[in-house]
Amino acid sequence: MQDAADSSVPNLADRLRRAAADHGDRTALHWRDLALTWSELDAAVTATARALSVAVPPSTGDGHPPRVAIALGNTPDFAVTYLAVLRAGLVAVPVNPAFTARELRHVLADSGAAVLVCAPQVRDRVAADALPALAAVHTAPPIIDGDVPIAFPTRGGDDLAVLLYTSGTEGWPKGAMLSHRALAANHAQIGRIDPPVVGTGDTVLLALPLFHAYGLNSGLGAVVHHGATGVLVDELGPDGGLAELARHRVSVLVGVPSMFLTWADAGEAAATALASVRVAVCGAAPLPPAVAARFTEVTGHPVHVGYGLTETAPVLTSTLVGGEPRPGSIGRPLPGVELRLVGSDGADLWHDGVPVVEEDADELDLSDDAAGTDPGQIVVRGDNLFAGYWPDGRGGPDPDGWWATGDVAYADADGDLFLVDRLGELILVNGFNVYPHEVESVLQAHPGVAESAVLGVPHPRTGETVRAYVVRAAGAPVTAEELLGHCARNLARFKCPTAVEFVDSLPYSAIGKVRKTELRPAAPPVPTQNRTEVPDVQ
Repeated sequence: MQDAADSSVPNLADRLRRAAADHGDRTALHWRDLALTWSELDAAVTATARALSVAVPPSTGDGHPPRVAIALGNTPDFAVTYLAVLRAGLVAVPVNPAFTARELRHVLADSGAAVLVCAPQVRDRVAADALPALAAVHTAPPIIDGDVPIAFPTRGGDDLAVLLYTSGTEGWPKGAMLSHRALAANHAQIGRIDPPVVGTGDTVLLALPLFHAYGLNSGLGAVVHHGATGVLVDELGPDGGLAELARHRVSVLVGVPSMFLTWADAGEAAATALASVRVAVCGAAPLPPAVAARFTEVTGHPVHVGYGLTETAPVLTSTLVGGEPRPGSIGRPLPGVELRLVGSDGADLWHDGVPVVEEDADELDLSDDAAGTDPGQIVVRGDNLFAGYWPDGRGGPDPDGWWATGDVAYADADGDLFLVDRLGELILVNGFNVYPHEVESVLQAHPGVAESAVLGVPHPRTGETVRAYVVRAAGAPVTAEELLGHCARNLARFKCPTAVEFVDSLPYSAIGKVRKTELRPAAPPVPTQNRTEVPDVQ
């Protein structure tokens, strides 16, 4: 398990050097047919760090180290470049290599990246003349071999390490500023869970996109921090990469709901391929309890659920804290993370496992049978929090270190947390709160529904009304009228959708979150044969 001395090494590249010294001949990363030892990885990182130190301008004039953008898939090149950026004392800007030219330009221009290391197809989308700060573009990690005497600057824990652009619900993505200390703190927090989540002897699946906080720090970062072994997978394939999982005897699964659904559906093949798994963790999007139950039935392993955000490096809670996962729960706060639930009036409803029974929070109900809380916004404090949004730190923690996540949850009587929805996705119908997740859960309980997404749209009499987008289950010709009736039997009237629209698929982000902004209609909809409206909302 993590010891106190580990927190004295905040730079992940220094953790790499330690792993190379401790067990340099052990495999650090598998990728396809390549196996890279810790010594080989450390040497490649140093060679690239030297080249990057030469390639970047000496000063950016904005108070932060120069930025290096990385637009690569889940390959050793990503790992080498990322760790080299940290070793060279620069700032890494991971970028989705599937971004369009427009999206790429925004991130590169906003971050002021001086160097871009990217896949060849990404280079073709970059117009250098539109990016005056961009000094060099490489389609592989640049290297300077040999004993070139380059002194890398020493960065402190509070120095900026990574600039991660969040997808956001409105407008352009914003860069979340994560320090070296924030990245290391999240490993220290998770390291206090007993039994350990990741250890030196583990083999960890690295199939989540490394440009995202979940894959970057909970995946690759954890492998480096603990000196474990990572299995890089850039394409899981239709069976969820079962052959790779079996080949390398993966012991720690870090995934998203769609991955667990694929494995659960694989039946006996999954049970065989996952025989060496010790821990299975799911995050990034809500895991349907039925999928978790099916995975456990097939493999014999429970699925533990974690919750967090890019801005929190990223994990805040886990069902690994406290033991057995509860269906639908996101668990409890990690050791070292303080968490409150705050009502719409600003009063605490729950603070670090204890319900607050008076508005002034002076008296706490400590009885064993204390009731659960009403939904409230999750507000957190901990060393893993970001320093605000680029470039000036706006939107970061308040002077006391607290940061409001924008997510709504409630706690049950046992202290387990249950995520309700994003505060920004809350629908107000005649002043009543409607949480989309509740409506989606009801819709998805209907056998004719494969997937659903719910959002609020303007309504002239009620302020907003509920609109549902539904993907039909295969071979199930369910109608909108049937689904509206199903909702009416299971939800209060104000929560029921007034419109159901059937779509072929829902738009997902790279880590499996539904992009609801792409569903929102630009103008009031016109009823069609695929859409049913119920105009009266009470």
